Amino acid sequence: MRYFDYLTKEQETSLFYSPPVTFNQYSAKELLAYAVGAALYMPATRASVAEDILKLRASGLVTVIIDLEDAIGDGEVRFAEESVVRHLSFLSAYTENEPDSEHSLPLIFIRVRNPVQLQELIFRLGPLITMLTGFVFPKFTAENGADFFEAIADYNSSRSYNTPVLYGMPILESAPIIYRESRLDSLLAIRNLLGDYRDYVLNVRIGATDFSSLFGLRRSPEISIYELAPIRDCISEILNIFGRVEGGYVISGPVWEYFGNKGRHSLRPQLRTLPFEESFGRPAREAGYYSSAAEGLIREVKLDKENGIVGKTIIHPSHLRPVQALYSVRHEEYVDALSIVESNDGSRGVFKSEYFNKMNEIKPHLNWAKRILQRSQVYGVLHEEQHFASLLPENEYTHV
Repeated sequence: MRYFDYLTKEQETSLFYSPPVTFNQYSAKELLAYAVGAALYMPATRASVAEDILKLRASGLVTVIIDLEDAIGDGEVRFAEESVVRHLSFLSAYTENEPDSEHSLPLIFIRVRNPVQLQELIFRLGPLITMLTGFVFPKFTAENGADFFEAIADYNSSRSYNTPVLYGMPILESAPIIYRESRLDSLLAIRNLLGDYRDYVLNVRIGATDFSSLFGLRRSPEISIYELAPIRDCISEILNIFGRVEGGYVISGPVWEYFGNKGRHSLRPQLRTLPFEESFGRPAREAGYYSSAAEGLIREVKLDKENGIVGKTIIHPSHLRPVQALYSVRHEEYVDALSIVESNDGSRGVFKSEYFNKMNEIKPHLNWAKRILQRSQVYGVLHEEQHFASLLPENEYTHV
């Protein structure tokens, strides 16, 4: 897989100073953690999951999470499990006839309901388990977390050496984490637990919808999750505990649940610049991007990035390209980051940016620079005159 591989060679050359690298489920964990990116949820009960995965590759699908939890009814669990086997069997048969099979499929995860279901699925899938990059663990706590990761560790300890590592991605979304009186103890206990299984923890994910539910809240498309006070405060502490450079994890942002073009703004857009107009040469509203849903998504991903979050849970194909495009690295960021890392030899402490618009101080900016360079491998570096909107299509996607 490779980000933005729907571009022609000519388009890639005109857009990217340094194009994204290729990766697959065998790639190093450090690279895969960044590569998860925009993870599209699909209910396991959906009959066309396998076909949709193949079709959406043309729109840039890189990560898919087949959902056995909240997206299906409690009475559908057995049918959903059987459906997972059918979906993976279909995809396995497809790869057998695909000449470049290891690069042909997105990273595939399954969100399970509990550790018992996880153990049963690992056994039931048999050889099909190698189609997966990992599992997603909802409502993760220190109490249930060891059972989830023990199942992953047991599998990895007995897997064949030529099969990929199986990873886990915990979702922080339970009441003890959001409630202030128990939050710190809960987060520290989870951090200690994850430390025991660090080799198998790919992302730490934030489940803001469940958090919001505990307060009877649901944000509107004009409001980012960071403007809901109880959720913002909790996200801040998750970032503090799990996002530190020393011993930190890649943290994925909460879901954006709005899509479509209904409910366009009658007020001035919150995005003060108009990159769409620059890219497409016509008013951005005519390009189909200034719905409240699209504007809100872009604004929230920008806030995610500024807070050190990489990637986002998404629930609609129209979210794929905006989220991915926003994680591409601007040329200015890349030049600053590279200069800082290359100057980390003790010969100087501060220097003027090559763009002549800021101070680059080596010691305090070094960790930021390293993260930018990691992101640049996966999402590429744009040319100086390009920005994220250049990676978006002029028309909206065909909805699946």
